[in-house]
Amino acid sequence: MNKEQAVERLKMHAFVHDDLEHEKEEQGFLGMLRPYRGKLIEANFHELMEILDVLSDELEKENLDRTIVSCFWSLCQYARAWAIEPNGMLRSNELITDEELQQMAEWVELLSYAVATLLEGGGREEAFWGYKEYLSEQERIRKQKSY
Repeated sequence: MNKEQAVERLKMHAFVHDDLEHEKEEQGFLGMLRPYRGKLIEANFHELMEILDVLSDELEKENLDRTIVSCFWSLCQYARAWAIEPNGMLRSNELITDEELQQMAEWVELLSYAVATLLEGGGREEAFWGYKEYLSEQERIRKQKSY
């Protein structure tokens, strides 16, 4: 994925792309929450981390692309407001399970930490450290379940 493709995908996940009828708009990171269809799509989280990796150089520049920063900010803000906060639409309407809530909170934490670290000039290794740990833990859990 190149920079232009990453920005297009990011806009779709953040629900700000021009093509509101695109499947990624409806099923992307924010799209999967509104309306909530009873399922978090983990592939969206992984794609966002891939997008962030592609755009990481952009977030470490002195002059930032407002669209990129705005999209990442919106993703974290709206996911928290809609899914994580007690008065958010998913929790207040009892649409999200405790397990899903924990999952979304972890994804938002990992994404927001990585973005903040890049913006602060902390580098890729530090920015993606938590995500790599997450992947290792998920692999360990999968192996345990297969026994």
